[in-house]
Amino acid sequence: MKIILKKMHLYLYQGSVGFFYFLLWPFLYYFSRKPETYKNMTAMRRVWGQVSSFCVGIRYRYHFETPVNWSNTYIVCPNHTSNLDITAMSLLVKSNCCFMGKQELQDGIVTRLFFRTVDIPVNRESKMASFRAFKAAMDRLEKGVTVIIFPEATIPDSYPPDLHQFKNGPFRMAIELKVPIIPVTSVNTWKVLWDDGKKYGSKPGVCDIFVHKPIDTAHLTINDADALRDQVHAIISKKIEEHDHRRTNG
Repeated sequence: MKIILKKMHLYLYQGSVGFFYFLLWPFLYYFSRKPETYKNMTAMRRVWGQVSSFCVGIRYRYHFETPVNWSNTYIVCPNHTSNLDITAMSLLVKSNCCFMGKQELQDGIVTRLFFRTVDIPVNRESKMASFRAFKAAMDRLEKGVTVIIFPEATIPDSYPPDLHQFKNGPFRMAIELKVPIIPVTSVNTWKVLWDDGKKYGSKPGVCDIFVHKPIDTAHLTINDADALRDQVHAIISKKIEEHDHRRTNG
């Protein structure tokens, strides 16, 4: 019975996402026509994500290690366990931003418009295509656009999800451009909706998002990329372990 209710909630959530997407589509399409209006498109994405989640009882609660000045440019690096992570990051970043994501998102019904305009698709099967994608991301960063990259590059297949190894790209890019990195830990989003929800459905709930202190990269060289990657991985892993320990012993 429980799984049936969760599947029903998933259909409600998907319906909410679709309804508000098509309601906002004329505005999204208008803002997608010119790069100078992409910031309005990302603002509309925040509205879309907030309203579509709220209508089915999904909320996002942010915990900041230190206040973030969103007038600065960052690379945001969250762990990835749920499609809700995209909404969570859209609501977190209060400035002009874009995502890097898998190339298949160019063909998604509600992701196509974004990944053919404001966001950056990555074909990880091709080294040349990956190189072009990261060059595009560096160009955005140099223009003051915050880039959101899931360094695991995928949602883990295991349930509950394990934290995967991180790819090097975001960290090399941060060092090369001297852009701070913000590690972000989602500790329980997967409990509300794991992956795309097809297997276990979804449910109303609060997604707790921990936003860690930005890591300065101005003093680092490209030889420090692996150490920076491991540092961010350790920060996120520790927060997940702390949360799981408190839940088990609380």
